[in-house]
Amino acid sequence: MIASSSDTGARIQLLSPRLANQIAAGEVVERPASVIKELLENSLDAGARRIDVEIEQGGIKLLRVRDDGGGIDADDLPLALARHATSKIRELEDLERVMSLGFRGEALASISSVARLTLTSRTRDAEQAWQVETEGRDMAPRVQPAAHPVGTSVEVRDLFFNTPARRKFLRAEKTEFDHLQEVIKRLALARFDVAFHLRHNGKTVFALHEAADDISRSRRVASVCGSAFLEQALPIEVERNGLHLWGWVGLPTFSRSQADLQYFYVNGRMVRDKLVAHAVRQAYRDVLFNGRHPTFVLFLEVDPAVVDVNVHPTKHEVRFRDGRMVHDFLYGTLHRALGEVRPEDQLAAPAAVSGMLRPSGQAAGEFGPQGEMGLAAALLETPPPSSDWRPSSGGAGSGYQAPRPGPGVPLAEAQGAYREFFAPLPEGAPALPDAQGDVPPLGYALAQLKGVYILAENNLGLVLVDMHAAHERITYERLKTAMESEGLRSQPLLVPESIAVSQREADCAEEHISWFQRLGFELQRLGPETLAIRQIPALLKQAEANQLVRDVVADLLEYGTSDRIQAHLNELLATMACHGAVRANRRLTLPEMNGLLRDMEHTERSGQCNHGRPTWTQLGMDDLDKLFLRGR
Repeated sequence: MIASSSDTGARIQLLSPRLANQIAAGEVVERPASVIKELLENSLDAGARRIDVEIEQGGIKLLRVRDDGGGIDADDLPLALARHATSKIRELEDLERVMSLGFRGEALASISSVARLTLTSRTRDAEQAWQVETEGRDMAPRVQPAAHPVGTSVEVRDLFFNTPARRKFLRAEKTEFDHLQEVIKRLALARFDVAFHLRHNGKTVFALHEAADDISRSRRVASVCGSAFLEQALPIEVERNGLHLWGWVGLPTFSRSQADLQYFYVNGRMVRDKLVAHAVRQAYRDVLFNGRHPTFVLFLEVDPAVVDVNVHPTKHEVRFRDGRMVHDFLYGTLHRALGEVRPEDQLAAPAAVSGMLRPSGQAAGEFGPQGEMGLAAALLETPPPSSDWRPSSGGAGSGYQAPRPGPGVPLAEAQGAYREFFAPLPEGAPALPDAQGDVPPLGYALAQLKGVYILAENNLGLVLVDMHAAHERITYERLKTAMESEGLRSQPLLVPESIAVSQREADCAEEHISWFQRLGFELQRLGPETLAIRQIPALLKQAEANQLVRDVVADLLEYGTSDRIQAHLNELLATMACHGAVRANRRLTLPEMNGLLRDMEHTERSGQCNHGRPTWTQLGMDDLDKLFLRGR
């Protein structure tokens, strides 16, 4: 029950402008990093090509931002510090197609209510600059002439000087500066055409110059994310159905213990979106080690009319008009990009000089609830290469053909394929091809170490392969392909299992009834809040079908899609592949080892086993020389 004014004795009244601004500041201004974000976004919206940021004491004492943008007219300076005053929108139609980073008209008013703010600006056609000052909104803005080049400078001093309770929540100077620096880096990745310079306590921290071409953009990414990320990242660029995705995604082996190297932008705006996070997590599902987080710098460009950026005061969240289409596009694009990585790609030059990967068709995102089970179908469209382990007829140096199951390979046969995987070659077959021809990416086997690792030589030096992990991935991919070609077999339940759900959940399950059927489930709605499970996939007969259906429906309501059923199936296939893979201490001949290397070169995601662990590593000649101090 809500208490009325008569119950409490208090009368309803309007808040004072100062108190209203400080309440708004509680939403917008959390720490110095929040201030710098708002100021930098204003500079970028003003058309700045160079932004200089100067910080003292982590931004608590001073934040100064200077840009060379279009500037503010002298008559508009006091209005710039008023609440809900902006030059970026005029009508409701403008709010539905927001192109600028800022548009709410609250930032400067909120900042000026909790700090001492000075704004100096000059337009291109003005004879001189003008300056406006405020201190905690206690005094009317003071406007006076000043000296300043074309552009704008904003100086914020003594943050939270008039709200000591808020100031107590600030952290140490280094912590606040780290947060502030991270904000600048995020915006620097969003705008390659703008130069960013940062100084802290009189010392230059970094100077990022304008990046006009692909190589200079890659250098900026390396400056912000580290050169190791760029060396272990795949550049991608895909456009489909009005969605344009480009950027860099880290290889699964370059994962992090924290989600601290994940940058996602929508129309140049850095966002943290649960729909995006779910799509990325799905794409990395069976190639990432448990507890690790992927790395990426991705830019999504869409029609502004199909995305709502006005859902949060700090503008960190967005809402897509067709979230399912965006989810499926992201998932499909990233899944195929990761699946198409081969050893030769990992051994190639860093992403700074590589071309963009451009998947098309299904690779460009035709997946999601209606297409997840068709994921492997693209593999079956191309006739499978020969499954012979022997060298091709072109001679010893002509390379190998990798085995891959075709459409007619049943699941049972693929499951037992590992028994013939290392079948010995006929007598007289060459053990090691002649190295005069083109050397394959993983080279040719030299020996086996302790029955666990394969040692091979390629053009770069020494390749070490975990034979069990590699064979596990190969078998796993074969099982997935075979299951797709054979289809899912359903098993009727002797006694249908009923589930009590909400009406909203029952409506969702009924809407996706055909999708459940394609995945081997037969659901029936018995009442407004009751579902019955009549059939389940034969492979999941030991699973908790009741809870699985509940979780899937919850995902469908939250994201418009779900991969839980596919994930459970893949877990079973992964277990089968693990048991079917060649065990440690199994002695292999050179032809058998070479056969495994060739198959790795043609198998999707062969760089990681089913659990996300790496299957091979390269030691170049430089690495070996360092071990033995050669050249010193």
